[in-house]
Amino acid sequence: MTDVLFYATPDGGEIVMENGQFVLSDGKYAAVYLSLFGGNDDDSGLDGDALAQWWGSMDETESSRRYRSETQYALKSAPLLSARLQGYQDAAERDLDWLTEDIADEVAVFASMPAIDRISLDVDIVIDGERVPFDFDHIRTEES
Repeated sequence: MTDVLFYATPDGGEIVMENGQFVLSDGKYAAVYLSLFGGNDDDSGLDGDALAQWWGSMDETESSRRYRSETQYALKSAPLLSARLQGYQDAAERDLDWLTEDIADEVAVFASMPAIDRISLDVDIVIDGERVPFDFDHIRTEES
């Protein structure tokens, strides 16, 4: 899988350009990031909120190709609390389930709260026996 080089910033995701060209990567990071934080902020990922999903997912017939992030919704819809860590972890695991159907042997998520108003998601994916780690920090700001 190939995609543009993509990275997380405090206010969302950004792509990398050099000399007027998009820099490419193997696409794993972008796929994981968009699974966790893509789609519409108001979409909980649950069937009852299907009308709130990102417009680009409306006609997609394969559920694994829809951007419906329970993780994004959980992190933005309520105060960030250590009591909700298991819920954040469960939401991330559901958002990443498609990986085990399509490309990964295993996906593991660990949620922690390293500081007030900050949640860290450590994601380990095993693809063809190789461990590929990802770390995502969500920091609550006035906008989120």
